[in-house]
Parts: sequence; structure tokens; C-alpha cells
Amino acid sequence: MLVHAHPDDESTATGATIARYCAEGADVGVVTCTSGELGEVVADDLAALRGDPDALGEHRRAEISAALAEYGDVGLDWLGGPGRWRDSGMAGADGNSAPGSFSAADPVEIVRAMVGLLRRRRPHVLVTYDDHGGYGHPDHIAANRAVMDAIDPAADPAFAPELGAAWSVPKVYWTTLPDSLVRRMREAGIDGFAPHTVPDEQLTAVLDGRAHHAAKLAALRHYRSQVDVDDGGFFSGLVSRPEFAVEHYLLVRGVPGPGEDELGRETDLFAGLG
Repeated sequence: MLVHAHPDDESTATGATIARYCAEGADVGVVTCTSGELGEVVADDLAALRGDPDALGEHRRAEISAALAEYGDVGLDWLGGPGRWRDSGMAGADGNSAPGSFSAADPVEIVRAMVGLLRRRRPHVLVTYDDHGGYGHPDHIAANRAVMDAIDPAADPAFAPELGAAWSVPKVYWTTLPDSLVRRMREAGIDGFAPHTVPDEQLTAVLDGRAHHAAKLAALRHYRSQVDVDDGGFFSGLVSRPEFAVEHYLLVRGVPGPGEDELGRETDLFAGLG
């Protein structure tokens, strides 16, 4: 189960992981926390969506359904239901504290919603962003907090039994980027973003998804409101590189399985689960 803030985040950050486990027959579910109502519309033929957050949110909900179909049978859940919490905008924007925004939502309600999903989905592996939200977006940080705050209550039979039988998630990962990858990208002239990175030696799992690069790109092409993967710009240069399908993780809850790469890191998020 992968928890993301907006439509397209799941494919940008973890698309190769989703494609791999769908291909292997795993039960894969994506939880999306907002509809991305405040995203910047990049396609001129969709200009009518600019300045209309509700229409953009509805459009992006359709985009994610089409994108996930590129991977196979992926379950999609909206935290709290479609449109329950709204895009908060980038850090410092007025939307950060607007009524209904995800980053300003009642944490008690958020935890209950996430606990309900964890108990229904009963994932063996749970993935979300690091506690910096990858690059500091308030909704990404809130998604991390929603996951981490819900894990223990979900496992406690005394907490909200009406939400279902207790479930303890065996392994929880944060998606992240290694220092070396960002350094190589900048050396190759691909710059323009400032993600939070970790030293390479701190990574606990690296999934080489290059065999699923095409599926990841196919999914992203459905997000025409947000990205153009073929325009020759920064983003298209980033996603066209094979490294874009190598995805990196930190295990933050659970016991690591046997490492299989040259540095002893996991190459399978289900490693050690039997």
C-alpha cells in the first residue's frame, strides 16, 4: 500500500515499484490524500481548468484512474473519500491554512481515516514519503504524518474497533533519494529541483525498476494537466533517464530482510516476510 499526496505523485516517486509488484501478482493499493486542486496546469488545451480548483480536482481524479490502469490491477482509495481534503498548495501559500486543506486538517480525523484503510487493506508493506515530504511540500509532509500517526492505533484492538479488526503493518518504508543520484543528475546538467536526500549508505532498499521504465512513463503521460514528458524540458530530461526507474527506500518500521545488492541492501520490499 502506497500513500501519496496528489495524483501523479504515485507514478513520479514509486511508479516502477507499483509496476513491478503488479507484474509479480501482488495486491497493490494506492491511497491518495487530495485531488491536487491547486496544481499548475501546463497543457494549453486544458487552460479552462486554470483558476477552477474544483474542475481541476475532478480532472486529476480521472487522470489517476487512467494512469494506474497502465500498471495493472491497482486498488485506489481516497483518504476520507474523493475530495474530502483539498490540496494545500506549495509551502507558504495561502492554501496551507485554508479550510478543508489537507495540511491543516484535524489530525484525529486523519488518523481515523487512515486506520480504517489500514485495517481494510491490511498491507504487509506500507510506503510513503520521508518526514521532509521529499521536497517540503506541506501535503507530502502531512501524508507522512498521517501514515506514521496511524500505524500504532491501527494495531491496537482497543482503538476504534468499529473501524475493523486490528492490523499491525510488518514493514514501513519512506521513499527517498540518495545523495549520489542527485549529484550525478546535476553533473549531467539536469538541475532545477532541491529534494531532501540521504547518504547512500543509509539506504535500506533499492529497487531496480528499469524493466518497468516504459510503464512508468506511460502512466505519467496520462497526467497532461501537470507534466509533459516529451517537451525536452527539465522534467522530460529527468524522466527519460533509466535512473528514473530505480527507486530508493528507507525502512523505518519492521525488520529488514536479507540484502541482495553489492552494498547489502534489500532489492525486494517484501524481503524477509516469507
